Amino acid sequence: MRKSSLLFLLLANAVMLTAQSIVAPDKLYGRLFHDVQMARIFPDSKTFPDCTPKKSPAEIVAEYQRNTSNPAIKFSLKLFVEQNFELPKEPQLNNIQQEKDLVVHIKNLWSVLRREPDKQVEGSSLIALPYPYIVPRGRFREMYYWDSYFTMLGLKESGENEMLENMVKNFAWLIDTIGHVPTCNRSYAITRSQPPFFSLMLSLLAEIKGDEVYLTYLPQLKREYNFWMEGSAKLKAGQENKRVVKLSDSTLLNRYWDDNDGPRPEAYYEDYTQTGKSTLRRRNIRAAVESGWDFGSRWFADNKTMATVQTTSIIPVDLNCLLYKMELVLAKASLLSKEDSLSRAYTKKADARLVAIDKYCWNKGLTFYTDYNYKTGKQLNLVTPAGMYPFCFFDRKLDYMSLLARRVADVLNKRLLKDGGVLTTENNTGQQWDAPNGWAPMQWMTIWGLDRCGQKELARDIAQRWMKLNFDVFKRTGKLMERYNVMDTKLEAGGGQYTSQDGYGWTNGVLLKLIAIYGRPSE
Repeated sequence: MRKSSLLFLLLANAVMLTAQSIVAPDKLYGRLFHDVQMARIFPDSKTFPDCTPKKSPAEIVAEYQRNTSNPAIKFSLKLFVEQNFELPKEPQLNNIQQEKDLVVHIKNLWSVLRREPDKQVEGSSLIALPYPYIVPRGRFREMYYWDSYFTMLGLKESGENEMLENMVKNFAWLIDTIGHVPTCNRSYAITRSQPPFFSLMLSLLAEIKGDEVYLTYLPQLKREYNFWMEGSAKLKAGQENKRVVKLSDSTLLNRYWDDNDGPRPEAYYEDYTQTGKSTLRRRNIRAAVESGWDFGSRWFADNKTMATVQTTSIIPVDLNCLLYKMELVLAKASLLSKEDSLSRAYTKKADARLVAIDKYCWNKGLTFYTDYNYKTGKQLNLVTPAGMYPFCFFDRKLDYMSLLARRVADVLNKRLLKDGGVLTTENNTGQQWDAPNGWAPMQWMTIWGLDRCGQKELARDIAQRWMKLNFDVFKRTGKLMERYNVMDTKLEAGGGQYTSQDGYGWTNGVLLKLIAIYGRPSE
């Protein structure tokens, strides 16, 4: 017993040392990083953090200090960067993007989006992963957390089961190495996560390989849960710690967070110039990035402007539904591992969370699940597809959920349903997670929830509208997009800090899954 305990401690220490050795580029390069980003050497702030140094960071920093401190040297910052860094490779052009058959096009895209196991390079922000993986594409050159679940839906439909499993292995490795799944495998993303879909990935893999999957990855699932619940045992009513909030009635629920409150390296110029010295605002911006909904009026106090971002004050309904699902999967996995008392404990936590979501997030006035601002003690009167997550996961009598779903369906029809699918929000703010945009993950969660709870006709209708939009845009452009304009299907999606990316992983995945269920859209 002592030997096994000693081995565990040694492994834990090794993991901690690995995590501690991951340093974000703004910390690694200091003034050089600041100067490059503020000089706008690259139009996209993500470019420089993704560069690879040609020699050790210490040498580069020392040379920069020598050059900039000597007035006799005619110095060009742009030239210095070009001499000392390898720029990230441009996205590979898809030489089959004029393929007439869209399904064939997507299946061929998997090889374009595939990345092989990485080699760690000193000074690079890329965290080397041990197994092959799929990237979203475009400026997103790394593996993203919640994106990957929706991509996996398509991998499974394509028979790419080995790749699906490799990605699960990579996420498990990240949990073991860092203690959680970061937003993506970049050093600048390790202080935050993304919507926790790891338990759903395990369920997807278990459909292929059986329940042994739950036993294999139970240790990592426990670690991820502990990350989200860190500090919960010591909280008193009315207190919060990182991602956990204990409300005045001692109810435990979760929020999004980021352990860092500085400018994001991948959006350094924007954060530095727009947030001033407000660490609170930067923290709220970073927390919105953890949500995956970066950015939209869902997080704004005035429903209009980024200046009122208040993400850390909000109990998101979708996050808490994902944690409810995680608790159910932990209960199942613990039962399979013959840890009966632990299984009962997780079930009890899930039951309590379900009651809490109903209490704080069921908005009677809107007849819809909405977010809850625990600082003001008020529900947000904003209808979004995040309110459909309970219909995907709640494990109780479906006749009750079907009753709620009938009421929710009326709200969806009146407020969010458009020609191309479901809106993200009704607000048109110029942000990408607002009108007129629709996103593949939100279509899937809405369709899934409606279908599961008896609203099959509406689920099919939304699926058909979304698929037709995807097919029509592909016919016009030869591309599958990251997001779509669902209000005017002849126009492109807009908003955000970067242009919409094409050939996008989660769009591909959701579309293949919908085709498998509903068939191709009618012309």
